Amino acid sequence: MTQTAQPSFLVGLIGKGIQASRTPAMHEREGSEQGLRYVYKLIDLDRLGLGPDALPELLTAAERMGYAGLNVTFPCKQAIIPFLHELSPDARDLGAVNTVVLKDGRRIGHNTDWWGYAESFRRGLPDAPMGRVVQMGAGGAGAAVAHAALTLGVERLTVFDVEPSRAETVAAGLCARFGAGRAVAGTDLAAAMAEADGLINTTPVGMAKFPGMPLPVELLRPDLWVSEVIYFPLETELLRAARALGCRTVSGGGMAVFQAVEAFRLFTGITPDAARMQRHFASMGEG
Repeated sequence: MTQTAQPSFLVGLIGKGIQASRTPAMHEREGSEQGLRYVYKLIDLDRLGLGPDALPELLTAAERMGYAGLNVTFPCKQAIIPFLHELSPDARDLGAVNTVVLKDGRRIGHNTDWWGYAESFRRGLPDAPMGRVVQMGAGGAGAAVAHAALTLGVERLTVFDVEPSRAETVAAGLCARFGAGRAVAGTDLAAAMAEADGLINTTPVGMAKFPGMPLPVELLRPDLWVSEVIYFPLETELLRAARALGCRTVSGGGMAVFQAVEAFRLFTGITPDAARMQRHFASMGEG
């Protein structure tokens, strides 16, 4: 009696300081549930003593070792683009890649961050008012989340960043894709918050490594909704303060799960069980 070999996939994550990532466990568990031999490796630039300038060498090595694809995180989401053969429309629009499919000698860059955020938000706050929204942060994650926010129907997004030029670049790109006036780089945070329906934080402020709040707590009020992309910890200081006031909130856990759902599909061609991946993520604790 012959046994059918399990389909096998070798994938990885390139980034700095990624030892605590939950992504490998999510992918490997779902691979096992799908009857696959699925191995997910961390390629931690800190552990290897490398910088983003090593990306060409790492991509070549991954191709030679038979990797099906790579996830990409800070600080490589923009730096990897020159070394790819093709970009999906979303990755091209956003100028950021978090998923690279390696197939038939080609490197194809995708961005699943924006879809992950949008799917999490739809499920977490399906009836949220979307007139005016403030977003803190305009980095790689910020660009993806801002794209998602306008896709979800935000009428006017005001973007703030510690580097105003980054906020201006993100806002200009959004207006080019979604229409004039849909996004603007903010200059007066208090005034923007006073008329906002919701607040999105895409800065690292609130992470275990960067404790604190991305804005003064007195700018929050009970009728706001508040959304985070951070999931270490799942309850940031911002979310804790917002919930204490009575705000409706969405943690960063959903974005982490749903970007992985779409990356898994791109790597394998198999649509994973999103609810099962959510349950597995939740079983890993608060972080």
